[in-house]
Amino acid sequence: MRVEFRLLGEVCARVDGKPVDVGPTRQRYVLTALLVEANHPVSMDRLAERVWGEDRPPQAAGTLRSYLSRLRAAVPVVEEWGIRRRSGGYLLEVDEAAVDLHLFHRLLAQARGGRDGVEPVGLYERALALWRGEAFADLDTPWLTALRHTLQAERFAAQLDCQDLRLRRGEDATLLADLAALAAVHPLDERLAGQLMIALYRSGRQADALACYTRVRRGLAEALGTDPGATLQRLHQQILSADPALAPVRVPATADVGAASRTPSMARDVASVPRTPPTPVDVALVPRTLPAAPPLFVGRARELAELDDALNVQLTTGTVRIVAVGGCGGIGKTWLALHWAHRNADAFADGQLYVNLRGFDPCDAPMSAVVAVRTLLGALGVDPAAIPPTLDAQVALYRSLVSGRRMLIVLDNARDTTQVAPLLPGNPSCFVLVTSRHELAGLMAGHGACPITLPPLGQVEARRLFTRHVGSRRAAAEPAAVAGLLELCAGLPLALSIIAARAKIRPDFPLRALAENLGRDSARLDALDAGEPAADLKAVFSWSYRTLSAPAARLFRLLGIHPGPDADEEAAASMAALDRAQARRLLTELTRAHLLIEHRPRRYTFHDLLRAYAAEQALTRDTQTVRRAGSHRVLDHYVQTAHAAMLLLYPHRHPITLSAPREGVRPTVLTDPQQAMAWFTAEHAVLIAAVRQAADLGFGTLTWQLAWALVTYFDHQGHWPELLSTQQTALAAAQRLGDRLGQAHAHEGLVRVYTRLGRHDKVRAHVEQTLTLFGALGDRVGLANAHRGVASLLETHQGYQEALGHAEQARELYQQAGHRAGLAHALNAIGWYHTLLGHHDQALIHCQRALDLHRELGHQHGQATTWDSLGHAHLHLGHHAQAAACYEQALNLFREVADRYNEAATLVRLGDAHHAAGHDQPAGHAWRCALEIFDQLGHADADRIRPKIHDHLDR
Repeated sequence: MRVEFRLLGEVCARVDGKPVDVGPTRQRYVLTALLVEANHPVSMDRLAERVWGEDRPPQAAGTLRSYLSRLRAAVPVVEEWGIRRRSGGYLLEVDEAAVDLHLFHRLLAQARGGRDGVEPVGLYERALALWRGEAFADLDTPWLTALRHTLQAERFAAQLDCQDLRLRRGEDATLLADLAALAAVHPLDERLAGQLMIALYRSGRQADALACYTRVRRGLAEALGTDPGATLQRLHQQILSADPALAPVRVPATADVGAASRTPSMARDVASVPRTPPTPVDVALVPRTLPAAPPLFVGRARELAELDDALNVQLTTGTVRIVAVGGCGGIGKTWLALHWAHRNADAFADGQLYVNLRGFDPCDAPMSAVVAVRTLLGALGVDPAAIPPTLDAQVALYRSLVSGRRMLIVLDNARDTTQVAPLLPGNPSCFVLVTSRHELAGLMAGHGACPITLPPLGQVEARRLFTRHVGSRRAAAEPAAVAGLLELCAGLPLALSIIAARAKIRPDFPLRALAENLGRDSARLDALDAGEPAADLKAVFSWSYRTLSAPAARLFRLLGIHPGPDADEEAAASMAALDRAQARRLLTELTRAHLLIEHRPRRYTFHDLLRAYAAEQALTRDTQTVRRAGSHRVLDHYVQTAHAAMLLLYPHRHPITLSAPREGVRPTVLTDPQQAMAWFTAEHAVLIAAVRQAADLGFGTLTWQLAWALVTYFDHQGHWPELLSTQQTALAAAQRLGDRLGQAHAHEGLVRVYTRLGRHDKVRAHVEQTLTLFGALGDRVGLANAHRGVASLLETHQGYQEALGHAEQARELYQQAGHRAGLAHALNAIGWYHTLLGHHDQALIHCQRALDLHRELGHQHGQATTWDSLGHAHLHLGHHAQAAACYEQALNLFREVADRYNEAATLVRLGDAHHAAGHDQPAGHAWRCALEIFDQLGHADADRIRPKIHDHLDR
């Protein structure tokens, strides 16, 4: 049995060439995260981060275990693959040749390895043929997006490498059409332009080759303000002079493979540029260029242990290790790297190299790769006059010099993977430690880097750092003041160091006074001033703020009063009344000034202290009218977008009527349910905060409308505490406003959440209010929904006959309103109450009518609830196989629409059907899966399931 996994296109699995269903979208995220790290353990934290990003659910670990269990069941376990539990995480064991992503990398390595007898062009073509489209084409998370971009760059580079080799063999005419098409997609790529120019020239089209150069030169000047590089300029001159060196060099397919594949520049190959002579090097030099170790380093035990583990892996396996330390500015990345480097200096007998890449320097641009490599070559003892002129040659020399040497290479403050990649050694003897404010997903995916993300210091570590600064006696004398300072510095080591420095400068100044100053919002950042600019956090922030353009500064201030922890481009655009392109330019300006962090693609956030600085600037520089208008626009943005997203996910829910968006508001455009779910997931925390802010600012209508749009999403995802709090806030806001429609909808939401939580004592009052308010408003659909709520309440007290009467009243009201989706729900409810009353044949008739209508409407969730009702009727008629089949239908549909609660409830009933049929093993499996979901949701039904499982185990 042959198992294959495909990631270079839509994610899928095949067994003996036949496709296998690997489950819903989130389950495929889990499989993909494990496959990318095939044969390497992935911690639960990292797996959760890659599946959910910043919006992981509270019970992520339990949900992951459920997905893993289903993956094991979906794909037959054979010797070639399996998911194994490891300490702290999971490992997917698989033959890497069975995973197209890893086979792609293996073939590229073989093609570039230059082994005798291997035809590199064939290897490149095999590697490129593995691609069926964009990598992970059917999945979209911030991590996968970054990885997809990296892989696309690798694919493009492989295409260029293959084309270089084919041009060397004289395949100009064959390549010409493909090169022209590729150049149209990548009009500014100089290497590709050089390939096309040579193919055109060799085909007798010298004028077209020169015109191609002119187009590239103009494009570079317009887009980047630069000229083509020296290589392309030299090729241009060779074409002008008809240089004989441009004739194809016909090389036998297997001859000089190493040289062909290792030469990165096609233009250099065909021009036969002479090699740089050997470089004079001081071979006796042992470089030790680390800066001094930080004097007051505390804590970070977990991160130091991870670094030690990485070093041990390198020592025991002989593989190159790259560790990327990430985190926001001022979090202590460099101090961690230097502390560990000095502590382990003896492990690197051949020296330690350090370079500050200045990726986020507020004064200088990031260091270019050329400057960085020359810096490293100088540290290695290379005579500056003998350093080769081109970057490719410099990198080759650098890698040759560190090859086989036991060295530590610290690349500090990196901007991105592109900046780091040329500085990576090509052999396993070196250990590389990179620090950056960015995640560097490309470094992890393309080069196997291990990520370590630094969080803010915990209370214990922060206290130790502060105490070491000011002295234990002084800290012990004012514990309450110290606690306040620690909380207000938000665990940022830079802030703690600044406030401690101020305390040391004035030893008689009470810490209590510092804490009081820092605690006042208007003076919070003023207190973080140690008396000189480099140690004044507010001054450091202001240096960047003063360099902003006026529009960027305005956006920065507005984002300081944004309700949520982060904001996407569209929300920022609405808040500032900009179009999206304008907003993107200003957000880019803010991130480049290090006043904002793009912590996920197109999502932006602050460190807490930067947020305080932005809010302070808004309070001092903008009028209340300006601030209120910005808040009104962004809240309207969330209402408009949430309403549209809700209707995409739940198109058969009866909508409310919104006012037209305010001037300047541009709601996010969502086109399908997947985008809508992704938007709700990404904005989860923001939307909760937006409901609170809308209420606090007195925007009562926006408050209840936004809360209304969140009801079904929160309910299906099991976010009942959030559903309860937002509906309570909405009810209070609508009552203050005297808005009866808003009150009715808020009461309706509270009926739903209290029913889910089993708080039936709370349900009755809200049900009565919905009947009264919707009746007074003449809202037949709302009133019908209210009758269904009454029926559900009566069901909890076994008042099935009365419940049936209310369901029939709901049916009449839906028919009068012409609301066909509601009618289908009412028919299903009637069938459900019939089966609870023992009228199972009548239940089948009503439920079948409901199912037909739901199918006609394309309403998946309605179909799921109706299949569940049909299963109940069949089960009690003794039709065990039919009942199980109905429950399976319901289960698949609930999973499709991501209704976690009803998925679990149906699993319970599926287990009951199997148990009634005497099938104990599938019954136990279904009950255990249900229990896992109920536990994840924190639902009381978990206690109802446990006895079933215990009884089952006792058999």
